[in-house]
Amino acid sequence: MDRSTLALVVALLLAVCSLSPTSRAETVHCDLQPVDPEVTYFTSQVSEGCVAHVPNATLEVHILFLEFSREVSELELTVQMSRPNGTRPRGVLLVLGVDKSVILHLQTPGIPLHLAFNSSLVTLRESPEVNGTHLPVFTESQVLNWAYTKGAITSVAKLNDPRNILLRLDQAPRSPTSCIPEPHMDMGRMLEWQPLAGASVRGCHLEGVTGQKEAHIVRVLPGSEARPWTVTVKVELRCTSGDPDAVLILQGPPYVSWLIDANHNMQIWTTGEYSFKIFPEKNIRGFVLPDTPQGLLGEARRLNASVVASFVELPLASAVSLRASSCGGGLQTSPTLVQTTPPKVSCNQELLMSLMQPKCSDDIMTLVLKKDLISTLRCTITSLTFLDPSCRAEDRDDQWVLRSAYSTCGMELTENVVSNEVVVNLLSSSSPQRKKVQCINMESFSFQLGLYLTPQFLQASTTIELGQQGFVQVSVSPSIPELMLQLDSCQLDLGLEAETVELIQSQAAKGSCVSLLSPSPHGDVRFSFLLRGYMVPTPKAGTLSCTVALRSRTWSLEVHRTLSMRLNIVSPGMPGKTLVLPAVLGITFGAFLIGALLTATLWFIYSHTRPPSKREPVVAVAAPASSESSSTNHSIGSTQSTPCSTSSMA
Repeated sequence: MDRSTLALVVALLLAVCSLSPTSRAETVHCDLQPVDPEVTYFTSQVSEGCVAHVPNATLEVHILFLEFSREVSELELTVQMSRPNGTRPRGVLLVLGVDKSVILHLQTPGIPLHLAFNSSLVTLRESPEVNGTHLPVFTESQVLNWAYTKGAITSVAKLNDPRNILLRLDQAPRSPTSCIPEPHMDMGRMLEWQPLAGASVRGCHLEGVTGQKEAHIVRVLPGSEARPWTVTVKVELRCTSGDPDAVLILQGPPYVSWLIDANHNMQIWTTGEYSFKIFPEKNIRGFVLPDTPQGLLGEARRLNASVVASFVELPLASAVSLRASSCGGGLQTSPTLVQTTPPKVSCNQELLMSLMQPKCSDDIMTLVLKKDLISTLRCTITSLTFLDPSCRAEDRDDQWVLRSAYSTCGMELTENVVSNEVVVNLLSSSSPQRKKVQCINMESFSFQLGLYLTPQFLQASTTIELGQQGFVQVSVSPSIPELMLQLDSCQLDLGLEAETVELIQSQAAKGSCVSLLSPSPHGDVRFSFLLRGYMVPTPKAGTLSCTVALRSRTWSLEVHRTLSMRLNIVSPGMPGKTLVLPAVLGITFGAFLIGALLTATLWFIYSHTRPPSKREPVVAVAAPASSESSSTNHSIGSTQSTPCSTSSMA
């Protein structure tokens, strides 16, 4: 090969190398730094969770473990359920486990939801029509064990610092039949949530490129499962002079498509397929893009962008919102400012006033505010009073306590409600803050606790037999639609020599011998229990005590009342015991039936075995048959019962 030919070959090789993508990527110089654009997103990825499909469950149980970095946080929780025509909604129990104080905005449109939560940590901002159960301070394992006793666990999710949560109750048919939490779980469409802190956004100047074009890059990382997924991307560029010269680069796994909603015209560069919100049915094929940050920066430079106005990496998201004010090739960084004066920190008055939730008991309204929560909200309270300024809160070591009887401090009494105003003076506000607070006026209500021996609840009794089933009803009058009666706990105290029998705990039946029954047509709460028949020593009396709660469907308030009644306890076969009418009729009919059967049997034997010439009267065997019947019945009545046996019932 001559020298001229060799020189030509070398020149061609250099030309080819200079055009390769690798060489372009290597020449990209971009020092990514934090910038101002705000990026928020919804994702179905959780730190730990599971989803199960339990088609025959009468009660679905969903558990949310929520961890917060702040002492007081706000959370919006929306629960949705699709309802095919003719399908009745399932019963749903939602269990919230939180580690810090939370102000909860709960939306449950038309869903029969039962909520279990720690009322000392969770404050309902509004009062939706849900049934509530107080959950003690439990560990995660204790919450799971408690939930397992209530129904089929359909989903479990653990979230860190959530701001919004959307829970869909429609079960995933391809999910396993049991819910075992796994790390880094993709909850699919069942749960999507928005973190409190937005994504980390960075930007830079691309060296060697002139012009005013800016690039916004969103990179969505793969999820734990490869399945078709649509990401809605909303872009808001706040520009005062016309449309910016901008390019939007969206990169993600090949199974991800994009639905774009932008308020400005811009160049679109995506992987997969994309469409616009105004024309969602028209899909446009995307491009093959690099799957590394350096490669995407090189793609922005190749598209003649001089500035990367925002670069963000996200977990697999369902919705992404990008807001930026850097138009015209500028880069709005977040410089560290030199603080010459202390920053003016304002009190979060809205959250503070939402904590004003009184407790009502024994005709006294009590409001307690913890000082650590007040300081977390950056508030300083100078005075806390009722409408009557002379009724001031007591300043204790760690809390403010404001309390008053229903007859003082400017209380306004109506037939069912006691109302007042809380007046808060803050150091940061020139005018006082006011909030109306309410309690239920218990003087206008009467509660009744009754024991019955038949499921028809016709005649109350104060006597029950060992081994007999009792039926308990708690009622309140007058019955008001805005108020609902709930049974919190019940127990049977059998005296010093016997253990207390727990019947109801946290609105749930305690043990297999207790059953919660459907309420009466008037809303009276009911349950049944079986009194054990083998207890030693045999109790002769007991005290049945039940704690009930009267809760408002429209206000965030409730009151508790404890009711008690004395019971006489008799043993089977006990001399002088009083039998109720159903027992007497049952024994009489049983004795008659046994006697008739024995008489018929003896007559059959006699008629087939007697000599032909000898006839004897049948009257001689009637008395032994009756006696045998009586003895047999007595032995049945004195049988000892097992804990949940009904064999000794009259």
